[in-house]
Amino acid sequence: MTEHPGFGATLARLLNHRGLAGQDLADRAGLGEGEVRAVLAGDAPGAELLRRLAPALGFHTVDLFVLARRAVPDDMAPLDATAAPWVKSMVTATVRLPAAERRDLLRLVRSLPQEERRSRFAPKPVMPLAGGPGAWVVRMLQYRNLTWSGMAATLAFTTPTYLSAATYGVIGSGRKELTPRLVTDFAALLGVDALDLAALTGVVLREAPPPPPPRVVDAAALLWAARRLSAAQARHIRERAHPLRGDSPDARLPAGQRHDQE
Repeated sequence: MTEHPGFGATLARLLNHRGLAGQDLADRAGLGEGEVRAVLAGDAPGAELLRRLAPALGFHTVDLFVLARRAVPDDMAPLDATAAPWVKSMVTATVRLPAAERRDLLRLVRSLPQEERRSRFAPKPVMPLAGGPGAWVVRMLQYRNLTWSGMAATLAFTTPTYLSAATYGVIGSGRKELTPRLVTDFAALLGVDALDLAALTGVVLREAPPPPPPRVVDAAALLWAARRLSAAQARHIRERAHPLRGDSPDARLPAGQRHDQE
């Protein structure tokens, strides 16, 4: 089981991979060099510092909160946990559409009004909570409103990774190590650079993987945008995608995955 090396050590690996110094990051984030140096030395980052570091690093802020093992504020969490099944089927349906239709649906998702939050988002616990890289990536996907079965379906449709829903719980617990293949495929669905994710997780990629195909890039963008949808909105988008395809989004999954429940 891999333990968390600490946010400072994780951030240092990313900066080393990018060839950046602490001063470079401080300048980009509008912070004092001492603030960044303190975090790199092991000080726990505050919420405001994480919010400023994220755009300077080109990351979604919620992902830095996950890396820092801080509670994710409500304003960064998915709007409606009950939308998760519709989000899964929306993405798996949309990814098989022609490019123009994928982009139309993405524009529609982004144009929908944000509804009022009715409950606090509480993803399924990943044990151990102080675990390492597997816990990070699974938690990042949870904050894109994917359950374990949602991860199984979306990864199977968008990447070469084909795993059972329960296996994502095993990865999150640290009982299954991340591999270069998993890092590459997780990065594609998270919409982050594979080499950046490899640096963060400490997994060695012998060579840079090719960029994900456009349909996977669109799937990652749709997954991120859909975080702000209610269940009713996500269902509406899924129903818009299905008639265009003409079949069920789970129809081409092996039988063992179609009705996988957590």
